[in-house]
Amino acid sequence: MTTPTPPATEPTAGAVPPGPAGVPVLPAADPLAQAAADQTGPSLTIGTYADYALAQQAVDYLSDNKFPVERTAIIGTDLRLVENVLGRITTLRAAGAGAASGAWFGLFIGLFFGIFSNANWYGVIFLGLLIGAIWGAVFGAIAQAMTGGRRDFTSRSSLQASQYAVTADAEVADEGRALLTRLNWNNSGAS
Repeated sequence: MTTPTPPATEPTAGAVPPGPAGVPVLPAADPLAQAAADQTGPSLTIGTYADYALAQQAVDYLSDNKFPVERTAIIGTDLRLVENVLGRITTLRAAGAGAASGAWFGLFIGLFFGIFSNANWYGVIFLGLLIGAIWGAVFGAIAQAMTGGRRDFTSRSSLQASQYAVTADAEVADEGRALLTRLNWNNSGAS
């Protein structure tokens, strides 16, 4: 005996049909309207700081004084990407770095084969490490040579802000400002 299935209805224009997990929730058509709906209310700046460590210290002070820190945010403004050049990369240095990473991979493979081997366990591990280092050096040197000198340096990138603002929800902003004023007063040495 079969149970009758309900008649299929035509989906309306723009409606999403249900999937295996049910009807998917679609994001709002206007992202700004959705962001405004997600917030409990407007937030106000209660302090501005020149570096992140000071902003973090301010929020930590608020937390230590039982302020509802879940209603705060640290917002970095005027972001810039800073790339610090660490040094020159030569084919020899690239081969050395390749050898080091290849040695780690070779050690892993050597340990894996060493577990299931009846032969000299240390010999299998050492051979895996040696083969990994050689192939890593070869591939590192080839990869550096293939760049044709277009990027002969190594660097580290970081995202930095010129200013950090501590914000809080409007309902608790006055209490937060008072606490941060007390923190600044204590840090200035005034009693």
